[in-house]
Amino acid sequence: MASLQSPIAIIRPEIIEFGVATAGRLGNWAAGKGYRRILVISDAFNASRVDVLELPGSVSVFANVKPEPDTHNLDQVLAAAREANADLVVGFGGGSAMDLAKLAAVLCGSSQELADVVGANRVTGPRKVALAQVPTTAGTGSEAGIRALVTDPDTRAKLAVESLHMLADIAIVDPALTFTVPARTTAATGVDAMAHCVEAFTNRKAHPIIDLYALEGTRLVGRYLARAVRDGSDAEARAGLSLASLYGGFCLGPVNTAGGHALAYPLGTRWHVPHGAANALIFPHVLAFNTPAVPEKTAAVMAALGHEGRGDVGTVFEAAHAFCTGLDIEMKLSGLGVPESDLDAMAEDAFAIRRLLDNNPRDLSRNDIRAIYQTAY
Repeated sequence: MASLQSPIAIIRPEIIEFGVATAGRLGNWAAGKGYRRILVISDAFNASRVDVLELPGSVSVFANVKPEPDTHNLDQVLAAAREANADLVVGFGGGSAMDLAKLAAVLCGSSQELADVVGANRVTGPRKVALAQVPTTAGTGSEAGIRALVTDPDTRAKLAVESLHMLADIAIVDPALTFTVPARTTAATGVDAMAHCVEAFTNRKAHPIIDLYALEGTRLVGRYLARAVRDGSDAEARAGLSLASLYGGFCLGPVNTAGGHALAYPLGTRWHVPHGAANALIFPHVLAFNTPAVPEKTAAVMAALGHEGRGDVGTVFEAAHAFCTGLDIEMKLSGLGVPESDLDAMAEDAFAIRRLLDNNPRDLSRNDIRAIYQTAY
């Protein structure tokens, strides 16, 4: 764990607009900047409500963002960006839409291709188009970050790009846009937001500056997630979750996630389990596994979720598992359609994600990962 003397860089968009009914402010901002050719990258549902952004000029909409997008989906987005000749790209949706928007913004008009930029700090800047992010779920925090992920359909591996050049010029977080998110998706994405915070808080790279956001993000999920699942129109609960998601995004830049996300990724790449659902299922297992390495921080996490008491592995697992099952989240791999015969391959895939596993406070071997999958099955 880092100390107060450890250097760290805090990265976030220059402008963050937060609050119910703020979505239309994007149009005012874009008009003030003189942007007249705008490409909105979205899924089919959110494409139907682009008008809420009040955008000026010529607005093109790419409405075919897929969950867990792959390189083919990115190619479609880049073709749309070239056709629109956009001077502003807007990510409007969940993490998939916002990640594709980041990549479109830096690859548009560039001689670089995706293969040239995979990894950290490989994007050649400055980018030629502006970037705005408007989340419609409360989970990924991608609006605040500098990373984007797409799946290679051949290897079924996540390709991660990290660059300051993918930081949004403006992020607008309007909790009203999340009112229509179904209860089950609200639950899963809420736990994903919490996982970002918890994995950063218990991380080998954890830093006191980021701990502030990580612990408060966890508290917000503990306070508001069940309320939002019960009543999607609860504006205070939706705002609390949107803030938790934003704080989780603040955690991702300088610290990032760890073992939980590494184990969750193969569920998405191999079996197309939504990212939030995958992280929710894995969360109690890795939190409990890490408890011996970070007992005090684990106790703080459990207190933030309303579970004061002993911090032993069994108690932590039971309480975290109960938190998720209380939200009606599917907590068995078999219930998500994952075949038991694939657990070995999943463990191999997860063990290879060193960029995350090396952040984990306790070493996770292949056998440890395989055992967690078996327990979760």
